[in-house]
Amino acid sequence: MPSRYRERLAEICSGRLVITISLLDRCLVVYPFPDWQRIESELQALPALDRQAQTVSHLLIGHAAECELDRSARVLIPPPLREFANLERRVRMVGQVRKFELWNESAWSARREEFLAEVETLRDAPNEALRSLVL
Repeated sequence: MPSRYRERLAEICSGRLVITISLLDRCLVVYPFPDWQRIESELQALPALDRQAQTVSHLLIGHAAECELDRSARVLIPPPLREFANLERRVRMVGQVRKFELWNESAWSARREEFLAEVETLRDAPNEALRSLVL
């Protein structure tokens, strides 16, 4: 865990994290434990017979692994999660306000280039708040 995040994570979750798969990309999502509890509550509130709700629940909860930072601020990622995201020696951690993403370094580089290519179209976005962030 990068040093700039360690103190804050110690404050908000005592180093307890939950790692699961992303539903959008071949990366992992790392949540501080209290944020994950909120997500679990939201998933439990979804209709039990709704196929889409169950799909999201199965994927997120079914892959979730509770982890703790060790004394060196490292976390052991279970093999099935490492395999899903193709995490090898070089990994990129991308902060996302209330969570982190863990990417295979080359996959992140390719995805970042896709994101940068999309920025041009965001300048014409109807959402003023989004547009102001791009300009």
